[in-house]
Amino acid sequence: MGMLYRVQNYVTWGEISKETLALMLKKRGRLLGGKRLTDEALEKLGYKSIDELAEAIVDCKVELQKLPNVRAVFKLHPPKKGFKGKTKKSYAAGGEAGYRGEAINNLINRMV
Repeated sequence: MGMLYRVQNYVTWGEISKETLALMLKKRGRLLGGKRLTDEALEKLGYKSIDELAEAIVDCKVELQKLPNVRAVFKLHPPKKGFKGKTKKSYAAGGEAGYRGEAINNLINRMV
């Protein structure tokens, strides 16, 4: 929480849904070496599909950082139709930075 308090004026965060995480893994998930994350690659890790991996991550059964050969960082585009508020203000004050809760899913869908 201390780290989030220090960077709250520069980043935005919230709770991601299983559907949004599965979409991010399908479109932006990468293996080491830059190859796409596919169902075949996940079978080697013990998961049947990307949806099953997303459910395991949301339920805190596995951490994305601890999966071998999977990058834990997603490269996202700027949001379609731009940011809705000022990037220097907090989300509660009509801006874009800080805690969003479930509204982070709308932003991520526009960025994928």
